[in-house]
Parts: sequence; structure tokens; C-alpha cells
Amino acid sequence: MLENANDAPLEGDIVNQEPHLQPDTTMAMVIYALYLASFFLGFTSLIGVIIAYVYKGKGPTWLDEHYRYQIRTFWIGLVYGILFSLLTFVLIGFPLLLALAVWLIIRCVKGFKGLQEKRAPSNVDTWLV
Repeated sequence: MLENANDAPLEGDIVNQEPHLQPDTTMAMVIYALYLASFFLGFTSLIGVIIAYVYKGKGPTWLDEHYRYQIRTFWIGLVYGILFSLLTFVLIGFPLLLALAVWLIIRCVKGFKGLQEKRAPSNVDTWLV
């Protein structure tokens, strides 16, 4: 253990990080969960994007990138969801909607993983996963 503040931590010592200095990722996790819940409830992604707009710009850069990623995920998903829904009349929309669902799940999982690792998601500026 450390005897005073000037001692360096020894191998095996656990250095406590002050929790109030760690950015709160709770709301970003809630947004990803709301996006996934939209498969069952439909409207929760709208709540998620509103929360993302509210919290954007209020944290460290890597966390703000998550909010930006979530906002882009919502709008890209909405545009393609509407387009693919219209294409269901010619039957091509069904597999495209399935692909869109897989895309959303992958983006949410990548987002959760990035939050746990305290880093920004990759490919924030693209619609790719």
C-alpha cells in the first residue's frame, strides 16, 4: 500500500481513481439501450436522440463523439427506414429492413463497447458500422 502521497504505487497496489473525476457515461448507455428498445416499443429511439442532443457538448471529446454517433445513427436509420418501408411494396424492402436492423444492433454494440473502454466510436462520420 502507499504510505504517503510521494510514494509510487508498487506492483499489485490498487490505485483508487476518484469517481467524481470520471465522466458519467450513464446517459450515453441509456441512449443505446433506448435505440435497441425501439425494436419492441417503436418510439424510444426518438427519446434517445432528444437526450443525445441535450447532452452533446457537455462532456469530454470522446463522450461527445458518442452523442454525435448516436444522433447520426438515428437520422441515418430514420431515412433508410422510411425508404426501405416504401420498398416493401415491391418486396425488396423486407430484406433491406432486416439489414437495417442488423446495422442498428451492430452500431449500438460498438457504442456500448466504446463506452466501456472510455473511447470514441470509430467511423463516426460515416454511415458504415
